[in-house]
Amino acid sequence: MGTAAPLPIVVLGPTASGKSDVAMALATTPTPTPTPTPTNFGTSSGLGAAAVPRFEVVAVDAMQVYRGMDIGTAKPTAADRAAVPHHGLDLVDPDHDFAVAEFTAVASAAITGIAARGNRAVLVGGTGLYLRTLTDPMDMPGSWPDIRAELEARAEVGPIADLHAELAALDPLAASRMEPSNTRRIVRALEVCLGSGRPFSSFGPGLQSYPAVAFRQVGLRWERPALAHRIEKRVHRMMGEGLLAEVTGLVDRYPRWSRTARQALGYKELVDHLEGQVSLDEAVATIVVRTRQFAVRQERWFRRDPRVQWIDIHDDPVAEALPVIGTLPS
Repeated sequence: MGTAAPLPIVVLGPTASGKSDVAMALATTPTPTPTPTPTNFGTSSGLGAAAVPRFEVVAVDAMQVYRGMDIGTAKPTAADRAAVPHHGLDLVDPDHDFAVAEFTAVASAAITGIAARGNRAVLVGGTGLYLRTLTDPMDMPGSWPDIRAELEARAEVGPIADLHAELAALDPLAASRMEPSNTRRIVRALEVCLGSGRPFSSFGPGLQSYPAVAFRQVGLRWERPALAHRIEKRVHRMMGEGLLAEVTGLVDRYPRWSRTARQALGYKELVDHLEGQVSLDEAVATIVVRTRQFAVRQERWFRRDPRVQWIDIHDDPVAEALPVIGTLPS
């Protein structure tokens, strides 16, 4: 009888928590090769280097799917991608309206392929909904572009509170699960309600349910002040690496961005600067504030899931997380 394929590992956490570094360290740390025994030495079925699963990374990030959006999304470097196979990156241009269902199809195929090669997937998760569609496959609603365009036009000229109130009338449960100021989610929920004739909350098994899944999930948890400091340092590092030039080039190449891409942290604020709405210093300060707020929302989402094994990080994510991950059963 053959052995079961090792379960994929999920390394999740808020932005700037160090999850990508942990995943890369996990994927590149040598795994001891089993010592041959007289019963398997020199045979094709014996254990050896080829029997040790290799890790492949699946990026679970709604912004890293966009080509050219590299610095601001903290996309893995070319060197990292050469050293370890990566999936889920550079799937579409920023002017493409990329749907969750598209990501789910690509990432699911990648995970299946990794297992077929005898390797082990490590999912690096920052986008909670994208991750849940992989760990908890759900009935994904369709898309109704004409309805969405009309709702987006209304959101631009009127208060988003009006759309939230409309959603509350059609689907009180969905409305209660999202912030009244979250334009993108409210528009999407209304699009589904109006297009499908079903409540948005009726799709999927329910995000409030957490059945057993075939994934090992670990989360990196920082004290909030320490994470806020890491976020500020990372934003300034990205600026030093040329984020403004990257955004300028993207604006020149893509006059129209998709509704998701244009909301990406770092990009939206710098576009405002390029349009003369704010100074560069104001844009950078806003990036820091909004990224901190986003990290809090990410943490709240992930902490709802009782299946996540949390690792408290104090200084070095790799040194502190890798020993714990190494004890996880296959």
